[in-house]
Amino acid sequence: MTEHAHLLGILARARPEGLKALAERLLPNLGVIEVLQSRTGLVMLPMRDTVKGTDFHLGEVLVAEAHIRAPSGEEGYGMIVGRDLDRAMAMAVVDLTVAVDLSPTVAEFVEREAAHLAAMDRETLRAVEATRVKMETF
Repeated sequence: MTEHAHLLGILARARPEGLKALAERLLPNLGVIEVLQSRTGLVMLPMRDTVKGTDFHLGEVLVAEAHIRAPSGEEGYGMIVGRDLDRAMAMAVVDLTVAVDLSPTVAEFVEREAAHLAAMDRETLRAVEATRVKMETF
């Protein structure tokens, strides 16, 4: 996974309030931006069969997508599950800020959110593990 893909993965799962607040603080530094796309739609959800090792589509997922461009040509992109266009646009603004290298506060935010997401993932895995059935007990 590339560093940019990792960044987008964290931003897509970031807490909405913090992401939107960060984007509001960053937006004035970007100047005039061009909105290329701001829309909702359905995308296919790819999954991997862990036994056969093949990819398949689980179904469709509703997403909100935003694509923006700075006057200097750099682009920002955001796609989140759901229909929150403001959140997708906030993600695109943060991505664009990273592309034009304007803010060290983005790195701090991403580190904080990555730690939060890792903790949430650990909690989810603990909950899943708690539901595991030990077949030897039957």
